[in-house]
Amino acid sequence: MSTGNVKGKAHLAGVYALSLLSILLWGLSYLWSDSLLSKGIPVEYIVFVRIFIAGLVLLVVNLLTGNNLKMKKQDLPKFLLLALFEPFIYFVAETYGIRFTESPTISALLIAASPIFSVTVGVVIFKEKFTFFNMLGILICLGGIVMVTLCHERMGDAFLLGLLLLVVAVLAEVGHASFTKLLSDTYNPLVIVMYQFMIGSIFLFPLFLGSGLKSFDVTLYMSWEVWKPILCLSVLCSSIAFGLWAYTIKFLGVAKSSIFLSTIPVFTALAGWVLGQELLTPLQWTGIFISCIGVVMSQYVFKKKQKLSE
Repeated sequence: MSTGNVKGKAHLAGVYALSLLSILLWGLSYLWSDSLLSKGIPVEYIVFVRIFIAGLVLLVVNLLTGNNLKMKKQDLPKFLLLALFEPFIYFVAETYGIRFTESPTISALLIAASPIFSVTVGVVIFKEKFTFFNMLGILICLGGIVMVTLCHERMGDAFLLGLLLLVVAVLAEVGHASFTKLLSDTYNPLVIVMYQFMIGSIFLFPLFLGSGLKSFDVTLYMSWEVWKPILCLSVLCSSIAFGLWAYTIKFLGVAKSSIFLSTIPVFTALAGWVLGQELLTPLQWTGIFISCIGVVMSQYVFKKKQKLSE
């Protein structure tokens, strides 16, 4: 085996490791978000503060590492759309989805279905190949989601609205991944995410002023019980995880990287179970397992066909 092949495999293994680290942090993010929502902290406050702090952290990191921060004028629309999809649409829809479903595990499970939507976008817009095996995978995944959601004891009128908002978040994630890939050939992944969060903060600022501070309580909002999960969300789940994910998309592409999202509910469920924040029935565990298998099936043949066509 040549030295080049060894280095190539080592680099690929490193990319996969960073991908799993991102997924682990995002899996934990659902628990931290749910903790803040349970304290009555508004969605608009959580999302804006999280993104604003993450943008500042990445600005400092990029300055210290000497990354080129210059943005080309022709790329400004791409950065605006990137920030519109995520964090603006994605985080607002996702956080409200967690709030209305009242279950971080179910929220994570639906967000993990984004690879299915990536395949759909590829078929409809980019005319990519789609097989019966892919369709079978989607049906299996949807069956698993039904198994999990039907077991949810607190299902109410707002639960269906929560599911709809999570679907919107999934679609926004597909747009985010596409524009990240377009920009990754020109910009450092940390620079992309920095601009994404800084522009996103501008989009989110009106919501922060209008609803985020509506019932501001200094004693609660400035307490460590609130700031601890906010800092975890900002530094770990935004600055670090999104920076690593942009790196993953750059080297693996949209389709290959999206498959890792199927593991989010596994990490969320396990973390919630270990911390005692959420109890899962055997049927729900089975549904999560089946959904993950379905997502893998929906991607596998597609990626294989894509590889043969290159």
